[in-house]
Amino acid sequence: MDRGIDRAEQGAGTEPAEPGRVPLAVVVVDRDGLVSHWSRGARRLFGVPKEEAIGRTASDLLPVSGALSEEQDPLGHAAVDGLGPGLGSSLDGGLSYPAAGRARLAASGEDRVDVLWWAYPLVGSGPERLLVLAAGTDGLGADGGLFERIAPGFALHTDFPGAEELARRLPEILPSMSVGESARIVAQVLELGYPILEFSQSDRVPVTPDWGVARRAERRARRERAARALAAGEPVPEELRDEGEDLEYAAVRERLEFLNEVSGRIGTSLDLSRTIVEVSRAVVPRFTDVAGTYLREQVVAGEGFEDGVPDTTTMWHRVALEHTDEPGRWDDVVPVGEAMPFPAHTPFFQCMTSGEPVLVPRISEEMGHAIAAQFEKRDIRPLITGRSMLVVPLKARNVVLGFMILLRHPERTVFNDMDRVTGAELAARAGLVLDNARMYTFQENVAETLQDSMLPHIPSRMTGCDIATRYLPGTLLGRVGGDWFDAVKLHGGRTAFVVGDVMGHGLNSAAMMGQLRTAVQTMAGLDLPPAQLLRNLDDLAQRLGDGYLATCLYAVYDPIAGELHLANAGHIPPVLVRAADGRSELLDLPTGAPIGVGGVPFEAVRVRVEPGDRLVMCTDGLVEVRGEDIGVGLATLCESAAHPAASMDDACDTIIRALNTRGGRKDDVALLMARLGGIEPDDVAEWRLALDPAEVGRARAAVREQLHDWGLAKLAAPAELMAGELVTNAVRHAHARPVALRLVRGDTLLCEVDDDDHELPTLLHAGPLDEAGRGLRVVSTLSREWGTSRTKDGKTVWFELTLPRR
Repeated sequence: MDRGIDRAEQGAGTEPAEPGRVPLAVVVVDRDGLVSHWSRGARRLFGVPKEEAIGRTASDLLPVSGALSEEQDPLGHAAVDGLGPGLGSSLDGGLSYPAAGRARLAASGEDRVDVLWWAYPLVGSGPERLLVLAAGTDGLGADGGLFERIAPGFALHTDFPGAEELARRLPEILPSMSVGESARIVAQVLELGYPILEFSQSDRVPVTPDWGVARRAERRARRERAARALAAGEPVPEELRDEGEDLEYAAVRERLEFLNEVSGRIGTSLDLSRTIVEVSRAVVPRFTDVAGTYLREQVVAGEGFEDGVPDTTTMWHRVALEHTDEPGRWDDVVPVGEAMPFPAHTPFFQCMTSGEPVLVPRISEEMGHAIAAQFEKRDIRPLITGRSMLVVPLKARNVVLGFMILLRHPERTVFNDMDRVTGAELAARAGLVLDNARMYTFQENVAETLQDSMLPHIPSRMTGCDIATRYLPGTLLGRVGGDWFDAVKLHGGRTAFVVGDVMGHGLNSAAMMGQLRTAVQTMAGLDLPPAQLLRNLDDLAQRLGDGYLATCLYAVYDPIAGELHLANAGHIPPVLVRAADGRSELLDLPTGAPIGVGGVPFEAVRVRVEPGDRLVMCTDGLVEVRGEDIGVGLATLCESAAHPAASMDDACDTIIRALNTRGGRKDDVALLMARLGGIEPDDVAEWRLALDPAEVGRARAAVREQLHDWGLAKLAAPAELMAGELVTNAVRHAHARPVALRLVRGDTLLCEVDDDDHELPTLLHAGPLDEAGRGLRVVSTLSREWGTSRTKDGKTVWFELTLPRR
């Protein structure tokens, strides 16, 4: 407090009083009520170190032990300018306008601290919620009761003296933040009112933040002289030797504090993009006025790259640019996202090849012209000429990942050797953080690629049904999991639906999942019944090794019979949504034991379905949340599955939104939904043929006639030829049971021939004199697809033809 207050006391009221300089404690409280900034003044006033204050609840650090009495506070600090809330309610977030007052706070030990305080609510996109300025009352009552007469308040007039001083000094004691954020806070403080000290209803003195300039002006001047000598590399005069030593010690301590602060602000996550922004913002404006960050192309992509020194062909991406210039000044000239190489004559190339910082005290016009030559049709010289530049490499494990270009305004002290050391240490810490983020991104990309390669690409339409699927990875630490789904085409127009979940996460679970999925596809292609398929899968899991467990739900849909054939191995039951009334239900299936337990029987059930019914199968990661009964998730699944939707994709999204927004999900999720369309009886034609070669001609005629009735005359010739070949083979090899011939008109034309011989035919190379082998060669050549499979009573040989476009 200087002589401005004395003048106000003596004769204020006739002229506006001069500003009073008060050493202020500055505290910033975020939206969670936690301290995000704790100035040196706050440490001196309240006795709590910054490292202990940051992140703590503000009301714990500033506990109001009791209001002052009327005798202690004759002006009534709780009602100054009509601003009523006390400090406690301000810290608790109950403040929507500025408040000021006096309070007695509990300090360290049994002491009590009487303080004057001003609180400003902050609005906007930043995390800051409240700015608190506080000053101790020590010394205010030493001259005859001044303390008992003074009260803090606000000057709400724009012409009140001290505004310009406040606007200039307040940013110096605010947190190290971007220019935009600092300007936002200062603008709000000026708009809400300048802090003042009120002696009576008419005597007010504006207060400006101060570090004790008035008390230390002479010593500061001496230090500035010593600093200029040190910066110029000259010997410090004898009379300033103490100040020089103090200055060097203070500078080292300040740089260490700065590096520790930066280390705490960068690397808060393994997200590469966020880390880049953190590194760039950590140095502006405290260390530099402009910070441009460049990274290797492979680092930005999260890829690996070969070791070695970069060269003139290495592409560098400008990934961030922070500055204190007016908004937009750099955007068009050096936009973020641009990639470019750097010629060998530039200081940037010297930095990236040597791995050492490069200091340019002042960028000359000649150097500015050389740097600007790299930017086609853009003149960068006005932005860089005359500025001090420091280029520091971003290294990790002796590999240069990128570099930072740091520039200071011409009026600011140029970078010196101590700044070079500080910049190198800063870059080393930042480089390690960036490399950790890069490697994590690389591993994450590998994991996602592996996961994607293991998930099938299922067509949205298969015979008699429409299909939609979703896969959601688990937490960032377990993006590779063991959940899978599949849809396998079977003969007879049937489709097998599979959903499974290998217990655990990571590459081992993913590898196990890949093996089980391949085995299911193979056994489904052999048309094993659901219960037998799970039995074989359990045997396979036992052979793969102990400790592997998986759940699996296997369902076969027959669109001609209108039936589902299902078996379950410890999996959550599927949901069936009935088209007739929109009702959904969990199918009651024998649960069975998980795959890998061994020695447990599996049972299968058959369920009748109608065209339009929907089958929903998922893994437990969708319905199970830690701390919640799984029945809640299953009920939500049934409810959301029954919700009307315009498409299958919309129906899947509805389920995901209903279940994935509850929070607490850690597991990956596989979801498969099938709308069971069925095949109409009029689209199926069947014949029984005797074991007589003469039946071959009858079969050809029946196929030709049926295709004409269906309006598929264009397919008649190839279809009757191939059907004749299959019937010929069946009649020749069958034993006792008649041969069955069936045509199915669905998404394709399907022709099947069944007989009671279990020997599967194979495709042979038929020579000119061979009597056998030409029939299947004809089928293989003319059909879209063909195949064979064993049945309970023999085998089936089938082929498909593509339907002509209508």
